[in-house]
Amino acid sequence: MTRHRRIAVTAMLAAMTALSGVPATADAATLMDFLRGGPGRTKNQSVFGSQQQTMFGSDQRGGAAGLADMSDPEPLPKISGPRYYTYKPEPQRAVVIRQTASVAVDADIATGSIAAGQAGDPRAAMASVKVQATKDVADAVEAYYNDNRPLLWVLDGAVTEKAHKALEAMSRAAEVGLDPQDYSVTLPADPVEGADPAARLADLMRFELALSAKALTYVQDTVRGRIDPNKLSGYHDLKRKTVNLAPVLNMMRLSPDVAAYIKSRDPSTSQFVALKSELARLRIEDKNAGPGITIAAGTLLKPGNSNPETANIIAAVRENASDALKVEHALTLANYTGTPEYTPELVALVEGFQKERGLKPDGVVGQATIRAMTSHSNAEKIEKLIVAMEQLRWMPSDLGARYVFINQPAFQAYYVNDYKQEVAMRVVVGSRSNQTYFFNDQIETVEFNPYWGVPQSIIVNEMLPKLRSDPGYLDRLGYEVSYGGRKVSSTAVDWNTTHSVDVRQPPGGDNALGELKILFPNSHAIYMHDTPSKSFFQRDMRALSHGCVRLAEPRVMAAAVMGTNVADIAKQIASGQNRAVQVPQKIPVYVSYFTAWPNDAGQVQFFDDVYGRDDYTRKAFAATTAAREARS
Repeated sequence: MTRHRRIAVTAMLAAMTALSGVPATADAATLMDFLRGGPGRTKNQSVFGSQQQTMFGSDQRGGAAGLADMSDPEPLPKISGPRYYTYKPEPQRAVVIRQTASVAVDADIATGSIAAGQAGDPRAAMASVKVQATKDVADAVEAYYNDNRPLLWVLDGAVTEKAHKALEAMSRAAEVGLDPQDYSVTLPADPVEGADPAARLADLMRFELALSAKALTYVQDTVRGRIDPNKLSGYHDLKRKTVNLAPVLNMMRLSPDVAAYIKSRDPSTSQFVALKSELARLRIEDKNAGPGITIAAGTLLKPGNSNPETANIIAAVRENASDALKVEHALTLANYTGTPEYTPELVALVEGFQKERGLKPDGVVGQATIRAMTSHSNAEKIEKLIVAMEQLRWMPSDLGARYVFINQPAFQAYYVNDYKQEVAMRVVVGSRSNQTYFFNDQIETVEFNPYWGVPQSIIVNEMLPKLRSDPGYLDRLGYEVSYGGRKVSSTAVDWNTTHSVDVRQPPGGDNALGELKILFPNSHAIYMHDTPSKSFFQRDMRALSHGCVRLAEPRVMAAAVMGTNVADIAKQIASGQNRAVQVPQKIPVYVSYFTAWPNDAGQVQFFDDVYGRDDYTRKAFAATTAAREARS
C-alpha cells in the first residue's frame, strides 16, 4: 500500500468518526430492512447494485478515479462496542491508629481480674494490630478512634452485648441480598488464667477495630451495593452513590438498639421490599420443595388441540401464576381434572398467564411460554433476586413520583405518575451485539417527524462495505449525503478517501425513527422512538435494535411525558414538519436491566438474562468476597 493510500485511509477513518457525532450505540430502527431492499428497488435489483452494474467495475462519478480506487480497496475498518471486564474489587489498606493520645476506655479492659494500670495501653494495642478495610471505611474508623472516642464493642475485658447484637444483625445480611460472610468477625478467645495480658488486650483491640470496619462496610454496601457497576462493563454507566460514613460509628455508640440502627440503613422502597419479601418466600419454599414440574421438550399446544402435556402445562400455570390470576380463573382450575383437551376455558387461563409474563397472549403454548412456565427454578429465581437487589442499590434511593422506567430483559417500558403506573408497553431493545446501556437520565425533548442521523458505527460497519461496491445506493434509498456541509449525491463521494461526510434520512413513512423520538441527551445516543417495523413487537424476544428503545405505542408515551393527550400528539405529527418540543417538566428515565422486578401489583416477575449480565455481577460478588476474606 503506498504512503498516499495509507494517508487516505487514515483520513477516511477520521471521517467515519466525525460523520454524525453519534456514538456506536445509536439505533437504526429499520436499517436492515432498508439494506435488504428499500425504496426504488425493482424486482430484479437489490439496493446494493443492479444487473447493469458490476462489482468494483462501474465508476458512476465519471473518469477513471473510481476504477483506480475500487480495484485495490482499502481494508474495511470496524467499530466495536463496549466490552465486559474482569471485575477488580476495591483495594483495601491498613487501618492506622495513632499512639499520641489515650482511648476512652475502662481501665480494667483486659480482664476483670487485672488491676487498673496492668492492662497495658489500649491505644498502643490498637496501633499494633492489623485490620484491613477499603479507603472510605478505613478513613472513618481512623477518624473515630484518633478523635479519642470511647470504645464501642469492648468493656470490662469482654465483648459487649452491643457487639453481639451488631454481629447478629449483620449475620442476617442474606435477607437483603448481601453475603453474611462479608461482615463476619471472629470473636476473641475466652480469657485463660495465666495468659499474657498484652496478648489478650491486642486480641480485644483487633476485634474492636475489625467490628467497626465491618459495621461500616455493611452500611456502605446496603446503601450503594457491594460492587461498582461501572467496573463490570462499558455498558454500565451509573454514578456510584457516596455514603457518609463519618457519623456512623458515633450513631452506633449512641443508639439504644444498634441492631435496629444497622437494619434501618437497608433500602426501604416498595420495589426493594417486594424483592426482599419474594426472596424470603422462595427460600422457605425451596426448603420444602418437591420435584419440579416438567413439560416435554418440543411441546406445541394450540387452542382446540389435545395433548398429553396439557395437564403439566396447567400444573405449571397453577404453580407460577399470580394469586390474582388464580382467583380470576378459580373455577377453571377447580374443575380441571387433568384431561388432555385444551378447552377454551384453559386457553383463557394460559392467555392470562402469558399477559402477566409479557408474552403475546394468543393461548399458543410454545417454547417461549414453556420457558416462562418452567425455566426459572427457585434457586435461579433466588439468584436473580439477589442481583436485582444489588442493582436497585445502584439507582437513586427514591425513583420519584413521576418517571419512565425501561426494563430491558422484560422488553417493557412503563410511565409512572404520582407513584402509580399509568402506561405499560412493549419495547424493542438492543441486540446482543448492539446492547442497550444501563443508565439514568432525564427526558427533555420530543421530536416530531425526526431526521435520522446515521451513526458512525452503522456507516462504518454496515454501509461502508456496500458503498464501496455501489456508491449510489444511498441516493436510491432517499438518504441525504453532505460533504463539507454541502448536499451531494452519494455517487459523488469517494468512499475510500473522503472526509467531512454526513449521512441522514429525512422524515417520512420509511424513516427509521418513525413519527417521533423522545430524547434524554446522553453520551450513548440512546433514546426512545417509533419504528415502521411494527411486526417486531409481536415477538417474545425483542432484543433486535442497534441500541435505542423502540416503542410499541410511541404516541401514548409522548403524550404522557408531554402532559397532553394522544390527539394533540397526532396533530403535531400530521403537520409533517420536523419539530423538537421541550417537555413541560424534565422527567427521570431509568434505562435499566432487571431479570427480577415487581409489577404494578407488587408481584415479582422473572425474565431471561438476555445479555448475560447477571453472570458478570455474580462473578463480581465472588471476587469481592474473596478479596475481603484474604484481608480480614
